[in-house]
Amino acid sequence: MENQWKEYFDQNQKIWNERVETHLKSDFYDQAGFMAGKSTLTEIETNALGDVSGKTLLHLQCHFGQDTMTWARRGAKATGIDFSEKAIETARAINLQLGLDAQFVHSDVYDLPNALEGTFDIVFTTYGGIPWLPDLEKWAGVIGHFLKPGGLFYMAEFHPAFYLFNFDNYKVEYGYFTEQNPYSEEVTGTYADLKAGIQGKEHFWNHSISEVMMPLIQNGLQVLDFQEFDFSPYKCFPNMVEREPGRYVWGNFGVRLPHVFSLKMKKAV
Repeated sequence: MENQWKEYFDQNQKIWNERVETHLKSDFYDQAGFMAGKSTLTEIETNALGDVSGKTLLHLQCHFGQDTMTWARRGAKATGIDFSEKAIETARAINLQLGLDAQFVHSDVYDLPNALEGTFDIVFTTYGGIPWLPDLEKWAGVIGHFLKPGGLFYMAEFHPAFYLFNFDNYKVEYGYFTEQNPYSEEVTGTYADLKAGIQGKEHFWNHSISEVMMPLIQNGLQVLDFQEFDFSPYKCFPNMVEREPGRYVWGNFGVRLPHVFSLKMKKAV
């Protein structure tokens, strides 16, 4: 990674290492249900990718691998990567316990070409991944590097317009476009357990839709599908209500807000 980001990445890595144990025990991640066979994928990405049997799949920023292993259960040859060594150690142990054949690599996204060989039919990333990355041109280059010609890139992510808001006070407090310096905040607890005794400093970047799409297009990926959703499949922000089963909404403005977007692209042959 670039030296200019190292301090930010180190502090983010520390807090994500500390979150693993709490997340494993949380109702949010329902590890017991997952171990019993429950899918952790949401309706959005499940409907978009369909049957992955026999496909090689690279999951970027996989945390402790629930989604990666769900794809493995569905027949994919899945590889998950994450910059948290604690998360990767945990993912490997769970994968062994379940007798699955998923692989897990400890690496941040930018250094991945030095840590992993090969190319994949599908590169996959979802929900809360890209805010931890300052440079999406470099991110798109990594995706292009690992994607086979004709392969699919798929992402589902919280909408940058949604990230404008302070979810506690309903005010616009963040910019839509990427800034050179991150937003840096002292945080307590975690989205999976607001009362958890975890404290630390985290750093994140907002990215506009164009800042996401254009570097991917410039790396030879063609848009197949782009969608925006007025709900979140996760209750992971303050003041959210369940509009219908598995669909959560935030805001008291009396209008529909974009919560999530999804993007499916194909690498040129």
